[in-house]
Amino acid sequence: MHTPLQWQTGSYQFTKFSPLTTMAASSSFTPIFSPFTAFSANPKKLAPFRCVAGEKAAVTTGPAFSVTPSNKSDVDYLGESTKGDFNVNFDNFGGKRHAGMEGPIEELAKLEADEAERLLRDLGIPAPFSATHSPRGIFCTRTLNLRSISAIGYDMDYTLMHYNVMAWEGRAYDYCMENLKNVGFPVDGLSFDPNLVIRGLVIDKEKGNLVKADRFGYIKRAMHGTTMLSTRAVRKEPRSGKCGIHCVNLWEDNTVLLVDRLDEGAVEAAIGPLDYKGLYKAVGKALFRAHVEGQLKSEIMSKPELFVEPDPDLPLALLDQKEAGKKLLLITNSDFHYTDKMMRHSFNRFLPNDMDWRDLFDMSSIIDVFFRNLLLYCPLKVIVSARKPEFFQMSHPMYEVVTGEGLMRPCFKACTGGLYSGGSAQMVESSLGVQGDEILYVGDHIYTDVSQSKVHLRWRTALICRELEDEYTALIGSRAHRASLIELINQKEVLGDLFNQLRLALQRRMKDRPAQTFAATKLDDQELTESMQKLLIVMQKLDEKIAPMLETDGELFNKRWGFLSRAGLWDKSHLMRQIEKYADIYTSRVSNFLHYTPFMYFRSQEQNLAHDSSSFYCTHSDEE
Repeated sequence: MHTPLQWQTGSYQFTKFSPLTTMAASSSFTPIFSPFTAFSANPKKLAPFRCVAGEKAAVTTGPAFSVTPSNKSDVDYLGESTKGDFNVNFDNFGGKRHAGMEGPIEELAKLEADEAERLLRDLGIPAPFSATHSPRGIFCTRTLNLRSISAIGYDMDYTLMHYNVMAWEGRAYDYCMENLKNVGFPVDGLSFDPNLVIRGLVIDKEKGNLVKADRFGYIKRAMHGTTMLSTRAVRKEPRSGKCGIHCVNLWEDNTVLLVDRLDEGAVEAAIGPLDYKGLYKAVGKALFRAHVEGQLKSEIMSKPELFVEPDPDLPLALLDQKEAGKKLLLITNSDFHYTDKMMRHSFNRFLPNDMDWRDLFDMSSIIDVFFRNLLLYCPLKVIVSARKPEFFQMSHPMYEVVTGEGLMRPCFKACTGGLYSGGSAQMVESSLGVQGDEILYVGDHIYTDVSQSKVHLRWRTALICRELEDEYTALIGSRAHRASLIELINQKEVLGDLFNQLRLALQRRMKDRPAQTFAATKLDDQELTESMQKLLIVMQKLDEKIAPMLETDGELFNKRWGFLSRAGLWDKSHLMRQIEKYADIYTSRVSNFLHYTPFMYFRSQEQNLAHDSSSFYCTHSDEE
C-alpha cells in the first residue's frame, strides 16, 4: 500500500519535447510551488499551510501566497490564462517588499534556481534533470498551463488501465476469427501477430493495401496482405502514392491476413463475391460482435489479472491532481459493470486509507457514504457507455446509474455527484460550470478521444501512446547506426550541391552563355567534365551504402514499418502530423504525471536537436 506524502514541495519542471523530435529537454524552466508548502523568509525553514483551489483560494491560502481566481485572471505573454497562478503576499515577505532581491534579474534568477535546487536535494526530492532523458516524459506540442485547467477527463481502456497486448488483443483476435469462421470465412491456419501492424498506419480499402504515409498523406511504405511492397511498386500507384485516411488499430491484422486469402480466391468460394472494402466491413462487424455479445469482456472480468498490467503510480498521480483542486472525470465507452470491475482491480489496492477508485472522482456527500453499503454510491463524475466520438459531437439521452447492479433512470440534467450513462460533453460542461480550454481530456485514440474533443469543444488534449517507450528505447539503441547514416547523407548533400553548381556552369557554356563567374566561364572543358564525373561516381557509391542502411533504419522498433514517428528519414509520419495537430501534450502513460506537478506549465518550442534527422540538412537532390 502506497501512502502519499502529507506535505510536498514544488520543483522546477522542464518542458520536454517529443522523442520523435528531440531527446533532450528545453533549457527553460518555471518554478512551480506546491499548494501545501510555503517558504518563509528563511529558506531553510518550511512553513506549511493549506491552499484551497478555485474561487475561494485568494482568501484561504494563508499568509505567504494567494492564488489568482478565474474571475480575476488575465492572459500572459504566451496567451495562456493566469488562473491558478501563485502570487506573493509581500506584506508577509520578511517585512520588506524586495528584501534580498536586488541585482540584475539574470543573475538573481540563476542564484535562486541554485538555491531551490539545493533545497530540493536536501529534501530528497528528485531534481527535474533526472527525467531529462526518459521514455516516461510528457512531451509538448502546444503550450499548456495545467494551473488554468479546472477539470481533467480520462478515458479508461488503454488510458487509465493498460492491457497486456498479447493477452487482450490476442483474445479479441480469437473471438473475431471465430465469428468470421461461423459465417464461412476460411480462417484456419491464421494466427495473431502483434508486430504485423503498428499505430498510425492507413488502410486503403479499395486496393487492400496497408500503408505508412508521411505528413502530407503520401505513401512511404506499403504492404498488400502480408507482403511488403517495393518502393518501385508504391511509386506506380495511379494516385501518385496518395492515400485516404483511416487509422489502424492492432486488430486490423485480421483484415491484412484475410487479404491474402481473398487474393487466392478462397474467400469468394466460401461466401460469394467480395472486394477489399467488403472484407474490411466483415472483419469490423465480427470484432464488434465479440464486444457487444459480451464474450470477451466476460472473460476479462473473470480473470482481470491475466489481462491488465498494474501501475501502482497511477492512483497516486490522480490523487495529486485531485488534491490540487482539479475536478477529475472518467468518460468511457465501457459499460458500468465492466468499468467498476476493472477499476476496482486496477486502483483499489494502490490507494491509501481504504479508498475506493470512485473516491478519486471527487468527494462524495454524507448521504452517499450512508448508502454505500446499499451500493447507492454516486461519485463526481463518472460517465459510462459514453458512445464516443458521438459524445463530443451531439446530444444523447442521459441516464443516472442508481444501484450497484446498474439500474438506471432517465436524467435530463447532470448534477454534481452523479454516476451517469450516455449524455454528452455539453452536459458535462454545463454541470461543472467550465468549458473549452478549462478542460483537459486524456485518451489513447487519436480520433475518438483527442481530435473530436479538440475540434468540437476546444478542450485541451493529451494523447496516451504506450509505444513511445519502446520507440524511445529503439532510438537509443539505433543512435550509432543513425549517426553514421546521417553523416553519409550529409556528405552526399554537400557533394550534390557542388555537383549542381558545376552542372549549371556546363549548361550555360553549352548554350554559349557566361557561367556564374568569369573564371568558371574560362575553365577548361576537360577539367570541368572530369570534376563532375568524380563527384557523380562518389555520390553513386554513397547511394550504394546509404540505401541498405535506410532499409534497416527503425528495425529495432518494427522490422516492417520502422519507427512510429517517421515515414522516412526526411519526413515525419502521418501519425506525428495528427498528434501535432490535435494533441497539446502526449506521453506513454497517465502515471507519468506523477513526475510533474499538477501546476506544470508545458511550453512548446520549434526546435530540432541531434537525434532528429530534420535537424540535419537532408533534402533530396535531383540525382537521388
